[in-house]
Amino acid sequence: MLRLAAFAVTSALAAAAAGPLPPLSRLGELLETPDRLTIAMSATGNPRLDREYRLECDPVGGDHPWKVESCARLDQLTKERKDPFAPVSDRQACSLQHGGPATARITGTWDGRKVDATFRRTNGCEINRWDELEPLLPPGRS
Repeated sequence: MLRLAAFAVTSALAAAAAGPLPPLSRLGELLETPDRLTIAMSATGNPRLDREYRLECDPVGGDHPWKVESCARLDQLTKERKDPFAPVSDRQACSLQHGGPATARITGTWDGRKVDATFRRTNGCEINRWDELEPLLPPGRS
């Protein structure tokens, strides 16, 4: 019984030292997954861009060269209820133009969802999909 009382006192002291708990309404914010993406680019036509970048939004951070603009573009697409990482539909007719060998793989978390998307410029639909994400993805060559 004495051990139980000592444990209760110790637990109460530890909780008091840690400070008050945040309000329940803030717990959701604290548990939210931050918007963090890794963008691996290759064959863009610009050797300085062909590497891996990190992008964090809200607050903006990472080493992406256009992080502020990229976060703003992703926010805009999300507000328009568009999934910026959705693949091209199999039912969509696409032109047979080729936009170059550029590839980008984006992984991480955006808007509370896991992201694992690959972008290429292999046809008109894929070129459009890539272009929708400028400046997150650099302008491609056509």
